[in-house]
Amino acid sequence: MIRIALVGEIASGKTFVAKCFGYPVFNADKEVKTIYKTNKDCFKKLNRKFPKSIKSFPIKKSEIRKILNKNNIKTLSKIVHPHVRVSLKKFEKKNCHKKYVVLDIPLIIENKLYKKSDLLIGVKTSKKTIIKRLQKRGNFNKKVFDILKSKQLNVKKKFKLCDFVIENNSHKNNIIKQIKIIKKQLND
Repeated sequence: MIRIALVGEIASGKTFVAKCFGYPVFNADKEVKTIYKTNKDCFKKLNRKFPKSIKSFPIKKSEIRKILNKNNIKTLSKIVHPHVRVSLKKFEKKNCHKKYVVLDIPLIIENKLYKKSDLLIGVKTSKKTIIKRLQKRGNFNKKVFDILKSKQLNVKKKFKLCDFVIENNSHKNNIIKQIKIIKKQLND
């Protein structure tokens, strides 16, 4: 199984690009939402650390936003990320017979989930497009965005590590063309 790992900035379109590959996708953001809704162990640990904010199960994103700051993000990550890693292992075990899987994990390099054998693909998007996408999101929060952005490795450094870069500033058909080219090179 070859892992295709996508990297890029917040709102660069990694999730959209992941779906366009047509391979099984592990989406870490969706997994975190599932953990907040279903994992009582995670809730208990967060409740012990942040009893004034994390009060009831399932965990609400609004409660997480209240505790999110530069100091607490490390604690939050230490509690939530082990559960994400377990989910990733289950996903890989389930899909071990597949030739390719796609990993949509925003901080894959920063959280040391990236393997040298992974095929790393950057999703490059203009600042203008990213801002438009963020403004369209009903739950956009500048404070949360800045905290998450501070945790990311500089995008230029990430792209230097990439095997391919997909330009995501235009129409869906252009992205699909770029993916077809990558798939052809993988299968040659």
